[in-house]
Amino acid sequence: MNSPDHDGPILEIENLSISFFTRLHEIPAVMDFSCVVQPGEAMGLVGESGCGKSTVALAVMRDLGRNGRITGGTIRFKGRDLTTMGEDELRAIRGSQIAMIYQEPMASLNPAMKIGAQLMEVPMIHEGVSKAEAWKRALEVVTDVRLPDPERMLRSYPHQLSGGQQQRIVIAMALMSKPALLILDEPTTALDVTVEAAVVDLVKDLGKKYGTSMLFISHNLGLVLDTCNRITVMYSGEAVEAGSITDVFDKMQHPYTQALFRSIPLPGADKNTRPLIAIPGNFPLPHERPRGCNFGPRCDYFEAGRCDAGDVPMAHVAGNDRHDTRCLRVAEIDWAAPPKAARIAEKTPIGRVVLKMEDLRKYYEVGANALFGGGETKVVKANETLSFEAHEGETLAIVGESGCGKSTFAKVLMGLETATAGTIMLYDNEIQSTPIESRNTETVSGVQMVFQNPFDTLNPSMTVGRQIIRALEIFGEGRNDEDRRQRMLELLDLVRLPRAFAERMPRQLSGGQKQRVGIARAFSGGAKIVVADEPVSALDVSVQAAVTDLLMEIQRKNRTTLLFISHDLSIVRYLSDRVMVMYLGHVVELGTTDQVFSPPYHPYTEALLSAVPIADTRVRKRHVVLDGDIPSAMNPPPGCPFQTRCPWKSKVADGRCDTEMPPLRDLGDGHVIKCHLPDAELAAMEPVISIAAE
Repeated sequence: MNSPDHDGPILEIENLSISFFTRLHEIPAVMDFSCVVQPGEAMGLVGESGCGKSTVALAVMRDLGRNGRITGGTIRFKGRDLTTMGEDELRAIRGSQIAMIYQEPMASLNPAMKIGAQLMEVPMIHEGVSKAEAWKRALEVVTDVRLPDPERMLRSYPHQLSGGQQQRIVIAMALMSKPALLILDEPTTALDVTVEAAVVDLVKDLGKKYGTSMLFISHNLGLVLDTCNRITVMYSGEAVEAGSITDVFDKMQHPYTQALFRSIPLPGADKNTRPLIAIPGNFPLPHERPRGCNFGPRCDYFEAGRCDAGDVPMAHVAGNDRHDTRCLRVAEIDWAAPPKAARIAEKTPIGRVVLKMEDLRKYYEVGANALFGGGETKVVKANETLSFEAHEGETLAIVGESGCGKSTFAKVLMGLETATAGTIMLYDNEIQSTPIESRNTETVSGVQMVFQNPFDTLNPSMTVGRQIIRALEIFGEGRNDEDRRQRMLELLDLVRLPRAFAERMPRQLSGGQKQRVGIARAFSGGAKIVVADEPVSALDVSVQAAVTDLLMEIQRKNRTTLLFISHDLSIVRYLSDRVMVMYLGHVVELGTTDQVFSPPYHPYTEALLSAVPIADTRVRKRHVVLDGDIPSAMNPPPGCPFQTRCPWKSKVADGRCDTEMPPLRDLGDGHVIKCHLPDAELAAMEPVISIAAE
């Protein structure tokens, strides 16, 4: 519990420096970092991968491992210096007064223990309470984190819960002893956008209920806007700007913060007329940091001889609420000036139909006891009556939660699976029953895929150039080795990588550079259709802008059809021409981007839009939180697949939602939804996202 005798800040980090020591040298990870969290305050810590966010959190927990060491500065918790505390004192504070929630919930749960026993351990160890009192408290927090049937949850094992439920249990565990400080390290990254919205809501409500202060680490600026009062922006081991959410979002005073906001798809961005502006250059490695300002080599306002003369201190921004910046030129820059006009591109003309799916179904048979055999066979209906067309030069986005069938349909299209029923026409060829090994080279090279994780798709023992040449050999491109080598260099040019990278190994590349190699390989056979399965979700926001811009540029040049699978509706709105919304194997809405993002909506689309975090203080969103998780495709509900979670169900008077599959209704101009809602209810729907007047 919070100490009644302490009325100062909960957490004070002052001039903190942290290094990791290898046999060869010291690697400075964090330098001169300061941050103050007041009682009841939520501080967001944002920045690119490798900037030191998680290192700061681990330093507060004093959990830097054998190689990590605090080399300067202090960390005070309720006035007590954590850096000089002994192990026994730290053990008494950790888990009781300071709690941490990690990105991957299963890393925090013991798979061999029931949930109740794991939750009860916290107050029994830290406060010495009885078993009965601990059970009562566990029941209370599981109810607080809005889990259904709390008693059953406490008697379950972790593997019996969904990802969102596991993360709620981890939050419950962190709150068991009502800590004064809660550290959340990317707590929603592995969750669906609807579950993420519910978890963020929960964290805010519980913060108020328990009076807990928070340090919220995220790379998602929209999430920080929804959750926090204050923000600290980090770049390459340093805090570069800190202040209240409104000051930093609306009156930013550091070039990196400005560049970060210009690289994310906010309302008004358009891939043709107002493209995103990627941050030039690359993030510096710890042993390659420049002299002076770390952001200098990538900064539009860099002044040689001044910005690189020596260390740049944090300075106060006059007139704002505890607003500081690490920029020497802060008073000379016109922060309100619009960015230099980016190159405006012409809209790619949409051509003929290149891909047509009609009533596609994909079922899997699963044994009830798959490990040892026996038991009845169950059917997983991964895709149900999937029908759509994709045109030449078009970007069709496919959105929906995990388990809705997005990736299954991609596998069937690629030939990694064959369809159970229905047809897939690629140009004039039926391909739904032809596995990839039986497809001709032209079909294989014509439909290619860019995967979510660039780290898993490259051979670690082959140079970049050799991997691209290998793809060219498989696709029968080029007359000889020299031809293929020349084509490989042209593909590196196409994805804007230096030709010298041909000799590099994958481990020498950043995440964004690896994804570019994956894109080059996908286009090596002259692909006409590219399935991009969450191609930027593993990348930093600043790199996302460059990679999406690259995909659009290649599409314009090659008139490629892009099937863009994503759960990030901000990026979908920015780059797609049409959007297909999937739920439990069904297409529940399909239309142009403008149609899908404006009412009338399918109730599920409405909830998805409400859940999207948008990093813009002018945006107003209607609050729609879905109860429960997506049902199992092995045991789908009768009637409408969405009826178990639908907030509009009561508007359908005759109860058809429970018993009857809705028809696919055409609302005009090719905008279709699968819903029983009466026309009057659809017509009365209000926008989910609106922008407040200036």
